[in-house]
Amino acid sequence: MEFLKQKLKKNWLFFIIFIIVFVLDRVSKIYVIDFFLDKKIDTFYINSYLNFVLIWNTGMAFGILQSDSIFYHFLSILIFSIIIFLFIWLLISNCKYEKFSISLIIGGAIGNLYDRVIFNAVPDFIDLHYLDYHWFVFNVSDIIITVGVVLLLLKDIFSKKNA
Repeated sequence: MEFLKQKLKKNWLFFIIFIIVFVLDRVSKIYVIDFFLDKKIDTFYINSYLNFVLIWNTGMAFGILQSDSIFYHFLSILIFSIIIFLFIWLLISNCKYEKFSISLIIGGAIGNLYDRVIFNAVPDFIDLHYLDYHWFVFNVSDIIITVGVVLLLLKDIFSKKNA
């Protein structure tokens, strides 16, 4: 128990990072959901490359594997398990860069997991497009999770090049 207390005390900054990410995600989703409900619109045009459109995602990241079945609950349990794994990784890692990246991923993942539990779907709203080609609709958590994963991949790539 003392070991865990020491690890938690040593990593307080990284806990604050994932809490900030979670709060940013919640605020953005609450604002967008309220905006769409108040305006009673389907799409908010920003410019020729970006729209806001509220989509309720029952799949994985970027709407992949949409499902209303037992598979949805399996995904939720899998995401929760990954969060626990990342939390343990955060506690035992000695690399601050790695801890920072993991903190971003945990904060975003908790944000999306919260929505899965509360709404049975994740609100996605950022629609990037060029002409008639639209990328997957995503949210702030998806962006931050992607940044965290890319940072981990870059660390891995560059550490192997230097080895």
